[in-house]
Amino acid sequence: MAKTDTLHIVGGGMAGSEAAWQAANMGVSVVLHEMRPQVKTFAHRTGNMGEMVCSNSFRSDDDEQNAVGLLHWEMRTAEGLIISTAHRHRLPAGGALAVDRDPFSEAVTKALTDHPNIAISHEEVSELPSEGHWIFATGPLTSEKLGAAIQTETGADRLAFFDAIAPIVYAESIDMDVAWRQSRYDKGETEEEQKAYINCPMTKPQYEAFIDALLAADKTEFHEGETATYFDGCLPIEVMAERGRETLRHGPMKPVGLTNPHKPEEKAYAVVQLRRDNALGTLYNIVGFQTKMKYGAQASVFKMIPGLEEASFARLGGIHRNTFLNSPTLLDAQMRLRSKPNIRFAGQVTGVEGYVESAAMGLLAGRMAAAEILGRSLPVVPQDTAHGALVHHITGGAEAKTFQPMNVNFGLFRPLDGLRGGRKGRRERYKGYTDRAKDEWSRWLATQKEPA
Repeated sequence: MAKTDTLHIVGGGMAGSEAAWQAANMGVSVVLHEMRPQVKTFAHRTGNMGEMVCSNSFRSDDDEQNAVGLLHWEMRTAEGLIISTAHRHRLPAGGALAVDRDPFSEAVTKALTDHPNIAISHEEVSELPSEGHWIFATGPLTSEKLGAAIQTETGADRLAFFDAIAPIVYAESIDMDVAWRQSRYDKGETEEEQKAYINCPMTKPQYEAFIDALLAADKTEFHEGETATYFDGCLPIEVMAERGRETLRHGPMKPVGLTNPHKPEEKAYAVVQLRRDNALGTLYNIVGFQTKMKYGAQASVFKMIPGLEEASFARLGGIHRNTFLNSPTLLDAQMRLRSKPNIRFAGQVTGVEGYVESAAMGLLAGRMAAAEILGRSLPVVPQDTAHGALVHHITGGAEAKTFQPMNVNFGLFRPLDGLRGGRKGRRERYKGYTDRAKDEWSRWLATQKEPA
């Protein structure tokens, strides 16, 4: 194979390690560029590949009732390095897949170092090359120089250095006997646009109790390497509340331009709005509700909102340092940068959240890049698989204007006909999603096996 057919992968975290493993196993020559330990980050301790800098958990291993567990299953079936190594170094953790982190990363490093098709380079890559085959999987701790190069290429407004995450609710868990669909002042040319928001009304006593709970809730502090300087466009709701008890009512919770069809004669004192967050309409984000409250406090406080008393959250809110692309506008379906198609992105920088999701996007990027180098046709990843649901979300299924990092969850899956909705039908529905995904994933993998 000519040197021009070498695949260069930048970043030795979950995504980069998995991408290198997958491409090398397909017969492609790989150079894995990891700047550590020569160039350090504030979070890493070693120069090992696949180092776990936060939790030591890969979360649920239940492949029948949990979307993360389904992702585990798909990765195992694809002979994924990260998930197979995790299983060899697992610790007792109930239904979760937790690992002994140092032996885990040492084993990942050894597997990559020993692979005959993989070379490891420890210099820093600080530019986006115009030639060659590249995957950038640098994660939330992308170096300052490389971050600047990505920002120059993609545009200043297409690369975020902070999450300003509003909580996301499963649509089916919202009580529509209390809430209603309406855009403010019925704006929009179509009925869909005029009913683009779900509205949850509050009386004055409910609003006052909500503000009290918000101000009293436990908050998280910024970590070293982050900053406590907020952007005015993404102020945490508790910071707004601290500026005055009426601030939220004149900001994201203003009640103007809305009429409650359940109580048309009663004017709401405040209104919490939720906006559709995916093309399927299964997920809604709480508008303007980015927060630094701790997760337990968030669930408690947000369930005080009328209509959300029984809400299930696909994601809770937060604000923290996290370099990520506005992938729906920048990446094509093959995870290539539209302006430089010789470059793919993978992992958290694409807007997925978590170790498992990062490794999964590395798995896909590695296979896609290798197939391109080898001149093979790689079938489209089925959307009804966990991998397919995630990659579809980041490359077009998400709303670009409100795009924020996302964990895999069943809200990203296309609904199954004939299954009961709501909480009572959840177990049967989730089993239906996982059965369908396993069939689709197995067929997709089978198409890539070379004839004997």
